[in-house]
Amino acid sequence: MLLNFLLAYVVYLCAPTPVLRAYHLTGYTQGTTYAITYYAADSLVGTEEVARQLAEIDASLSLYKAGSLINQFNQARRGVCPDHHLRLVVRKALEVHRATDGLFDATVEPLVQAWGFGHQPAAGTPTPAAIQKILRSVGSDKLTLRGDSLIKQVPTLHLDLNGIAQGYTVDVLAALLERHGIRDYVVEVGGELRVRGHRQPGGEVLRIGIERPDTSAFAAPALQQVIGLTAGGVTTSGNYRKFRRVGGQQAAHLINPKTGYPFRNELVSVTVVAPDALTADAYDNALMGMGLDRALRFLRQNPDLQAYFIYQRPNGAVADTATLGFTKLLLHP
Repeated sequence: MLLNFLLAYVVYLCAPTPVLRAYHLTGYTQGTTYAITYYAADSLVGTEEVARQLAEIDASLSLYKAGSLINQFNQARRGVCPDHHLRLVVRKALEVHRATDGLFDATVEPLVQAWGFGHQPAAGTPTPAAIQKILRSVGSDKLTLRGDSLIKQVPTLHLDLNGIAQGYTVDVLAALLERHGIRDYVVEVGGELRVRGHRQPGGEVLRIGIERPDTSAFAAPALQQVIGLTAGGVTTSGNYRKFRRVGGQQAAHLINPKTGYPFRNELVSVTVVAPDALTADAYDNALMGMGLDRALRFLRQNPDLQAYFIYQRPNGAVADTATLGFTKLLLHP
């Protein structure tokens, strides 16, 4: 008996370690692209399984899908019974709304639409009177998640979860990989990421590039920072791509839910690192709205979040700064 045990132990020790190789999945979702790289000994997850998961999320959260649960809510006078996707994302939205003193608000959909950044063409620039009217239908204080019900206090309240749906989608796809025992991966949807583990088979740290836009023209990215991360979510929010010309000035797509007008401050972009992509995605927009000084104060009080900022000085020069935790992630040549 002892000899058999020793022989089995020796065989176990001598068994070759499975070689992990990279598998790549790509496709389209939520009006953008997705890319998944995972490391495993065999192909454990394919595009069909990913497509089924994405279709399930769209059926819940997509404003572009007729009959989706979020569209049912927006068209209802009172509310709906949310599925687990809608419940989780709304719960996070309400949490971040409270934490940011209302700067993040998932009910800004009518304002986003009025300013021409929604899923339907806008009639033109909204008038001050029109904005004041819309504001009566905006505010997460008019939204209640209670038990099996998601309830609106005014019939015209609408939800727009596009600001965090991609981060949530990234987390759901990461969870899909982990259910298959995959522990080394990068999941990206529309530039929002979730990573875990290391690059295989060498075990190198996973490297993530961060855009540094050419802010003189608010055009294409010119430079990059690179960070190394073994676990967490990374998302970026910026005003340098989505904007309209209003009265000779750029109106960014990030709308202040308190005033009804686009945010205006020195920030050009912010990249957030958080334990998960949903959290990072929710806070990146709020940090953009805060402006640099307030955002840095907020981050000092919330050490689970780290961030990298690109901003413009009063003289128009471009500068950057980051939290201490973020600088520790930077990889130098």
